[in-house]
Amino acid sequence: MKTLARFEPFRNVTTLQDQLNRFFEDPLFRRANESAITTWAPDVDIYEDGNQLVIKADLPDINEKDLDIQMENNMLTIRGERKFEKSVKEENYLRVERSYGAFSRSFSLPNTVNTEGIKAEYKNGVLTLMLPKREESKPKQIKISTNGN
Repeated sequence: MKTLARFEPFRNVTTLQDQLNRFFEDPLFRRANESAITTWAPDVDIYEDGNQLVIKADLPDINEKDLDIQMENNMLTIRGERKFEKSVKEENYLRVERSYGAFSRSFSLPNTVNTEGIKAEYKNGVLTLMLPKREESKPKQIKISTNGN
C-alpha cells in the first residue's frame, strides 16, 4: 500500500530563508557596534511516568541563585539569566555561538498535577522538576472478581 504525500512547493523556501537569516546573524558577520549577546531559551525534555511528570532543562553556566521557578494558575514558569563572561574582553573572542541573557519558559500543566508536591533539583547544569500526579489521577489496577459458578 502506498502512502500519499502532499505536494508543498514552497516548503523548502522557508527553510532556505531560515538558513540565510541564521547565516547573517552569525557573530562573525555582525558589525562592531552590535552586541553578540542574544536572547535564548533553554532546551527542555518533558516526560511522564506512572506517578509524575518530569521536566529537564539544560541550563549550563547558570548560577542556581539566578533561577526563578514559579507556579501560578497551572502555569509553571522558569526564568533565569546566563551572564556573559566579563573576564575576557569582547574583542578577544573569535567566535561566540552560545546565547546569553535572560530567558523565560512557561508550561501549561494538566489538572492532574499536584502543585503542592513539586520538587526541583539543579545538578551539573541541568534543572530537573518533578511534578507528582494527584492520587485520583494515578493509574489504578482493577481486580476482576470471579463467581464460584
